[in-house]
Amino acid sequence: MTNTARSTAFRRVTGLVHLRSGLLAAALAGVSAGAQAQSLQALLEAAQSYDATYLAAKAQFEANRAKAEQARSRVLPTVGLSAEAFVNRRDSSVQALDDTFNNQTVRLAATQPLYRPGNQLEVEQAQRALQAAEAQLQAAEQDLIVRVSQAYFDVLGAEDTLTFVQAQKAAVSEQLAAAKRNFEVGTATITDTREAQARFDLVVAQEIAAENDLRVKKLALDQLVGKSGTLPWRLPTPVALPALQPDDVSAWVQRATSEHPSVRAAQAALEIARLEVRRAEAAKGPTLDAVAQYQFARAPSSVATLPGYLRNQTASVGVQFNLPLYSGGALENRVKETLALEEKARNDVESARRGVSQATRAAFFGVQSGLSQVHALEAAEASSQSALDANQLGYQVGVRINIDVLNAQSQLFQTKASLAKARYDVLVGNLRLRQAAGVLKSDDLQPINALLQPR
Repeated sequence: MTNTARSTAFRRVTGLVHLRSGLLAAALAGVSAGAQAQSLQALLEAAQSYDATYLAAKAQFEANRAKAEQARSRVLPTVGLSAEAFVNRRDSSVQALDDTFNNQTVRLAATQPLYRPGNQLEVEQAQRALQAAEAQLQAAEQDLIVRVSQAYFDVLGAEDTLTFVQAQKAAVSEQLAAAKRNFEVGTATITDTREAQARFDLVVAQEIAAENDLRVKKLALDQLVGKSGTLPWRLPTPVALPALQPDDVSAWVQRATSEHPSVRAAQAALEIARLEVRRAEAAKGPTLDAVAQYQFARAPSSVATLPGYLRNQTASVGVQFNLPLYSGGALENRVKETLALEEKARNDVESARRGVSQATRAAFFGVQSGLSQVHALEAAEASSQSALDANQLGYQVGVRINIDVLNAQSQLFQTKASLAKARYDVLVGNLRLRQAAGVLKSDDLQPINALLQPR
């Protein structure tokens, strides 16, 4: 077989293996070849209504919103209704006074805070707590976007690995058959056949591992989005990956230190701590409430000239003043406690800023490195293909041995697998960078979704 014919056969086998791998991936997913594949955006929407971690964060936010509404009651009037009825038995040393009687009381009372600065501060604290809860929900949403995207591209990466392993298996199989033919006609030694057989057995083992890895990755994606038989859209090649915008790490860090959910939550906690200091100081001051009460009572008369039961109706309106004079040092030490907690919250804000700054820088340089790696691997892929062609030609003319061709094939397919993974890592890395900066939104998936194509 000539080198040209061999190269043509090699590429034909590779193309057939690509097609066969796609069908195998569909079979592993438990769907037919004509099943509807899902886009990244569609699977994210499915995960948002299924993922337990995200739904728990939403429930926690709703609980915090209700708690914030509870705090408003501290500055609003309170109204209470109470009633009591008793049957009484009186036994006296004066037998004439022995009797059984009953009494009833109904009381309606209302209180309106007039001067309670601590209550108003508590309302402001609840609003800050709601802001912190909103930031935590946003962080949970960003985490879900990254988890779905990572699982999505993990499946595509596993499919690519299986495809390349199967293509390598077909190529090694062809090389093994050629070595056997050459040995039979006496133009090669048994060493070539044994080397090809050993490489073929190794590739078979790699194929088994790749098939199992694909099953596991698909199960992980299915569990995350609550669907069975998910079939992600493919990333066609060659593809122009999105560049970093802006391509300035300082701009990303600046956004992160001001917009990241963890920073905003820490800032809200600092505001809560400052308000708590003011509440502790206000607790040492006076309070004033408006009080209104209406009472209806029915009881036996205690006046001898007025026998029987008497009914009394009493209405009162006034103000109630309270001022703590001595509390055993509790109020003073409460102020000291809140001042220490305020200092802690201030340091928590600084810690959060430093943390997101470091994470943003690492994510930015990771994406930069990933893009450079993709370009390098694209060049390496072309070089590996040229090296394989040269080794195949050398093997035909006798200046290369079988193991050289096998090594060149292995290098080519490993490079292809590394290149596919590097592309996926860049796409996910862009999302992780936005997450690190705290600006990731579901709309950020649209540019990535535009690169994908249905099967």
